[in-house]
Amino acid sequence: MRIIVLLILAIFVNDPKEIAKINSLKKEAETAYLNGDYELALAKYTLLRDSLGIIDPALKLNLAHSHYHLGDTAGAKSNYNQLATSEDSKMKSIAYQQLGVMNKDAGKLEEALQQLKSAIKADPYNQDARYNYEVVKKLLEEQKQQEQQNQDQQNQDQENKDGEDENQDQQNQDQNKEGEEENKENQEGENEEQSEEEKKNQEQQKQDQQEGEEQEQEKSQEQMTKEKLEEMGITEEKARQLLEAMRQSEIKYLQHQKRKATKRPPSGKPDW
Repeated sequence: MRIIVLLILAIFVNDPKEIAKINSLKKEAETAYLNGDYELALAKYTLLRDSLGIIDPALKLNLAHSHYHLGDTAGAKSNYNQLATSEDSKMKSIAYQQLGVMNKDAGKLEEALQQLKSAIKADPYNQDARYNYEVVKKLLEEQKQQEQQNQDQQNQDQENKDGEDENQDQQNQDQNKEGEEENKENQEGENEEQSEEEKKNQEQQKQDQQEGEEQEQEKSQEQMTKEKLEEMGITEEKARQLLEAMRQSEIKYLQHQKRKATKRPPSGKPDW
């Protein structure tokens, strides 16, 4: 059965009409591709590959390019990946180059750099691959430099924030300390005022106590005097009269002594 299939394929391939059809489709596909009609080119190349079974690295490369120009990333990558295993070093280099460019455009610079390196390795004369390799390498350096700057800026911002927090904490501590000292001074002032007030109160209480004691002593003395007078049978009125009489008598005596002392003694006689 397998032999029969191969024979049929050989008949079709060697059929001049079939060959003419294939060549016509190739030309139409190539013309469409060169004219930028990638949809038509893609249709023609797909027909050649799927319906006529044409396996041609150049055809597959243009098929992949058509997918790429139409924005079909998945279709382009699929065909480029198949060409990356080709034994044709130039086709392999171009496939890796295109995969590298697509990853570069997608921002996958590390993958792009490795694929472009593989493109140069497959074909050291691929100048487009070398150019894109240098571009991606520079982009990676700039990216790493930017990341380092961002990291440094973050560290600086964090240090500034820590410094601001530390300053704020110090200010809060200073304010708290000032508040504590002010409260302490106020408390000491209140304590001093309270102590002074207490001292005055104590002195007033002491003075009141002394006056009270003196009043008590006077009352006690008066009571004792009254009791003595009662024992002697003398009324308070009589006692006052006696005291007044004694006072008047004392005054008269003192006045008499004063007049006596002012008289001059006789001459030649002692004054005694």
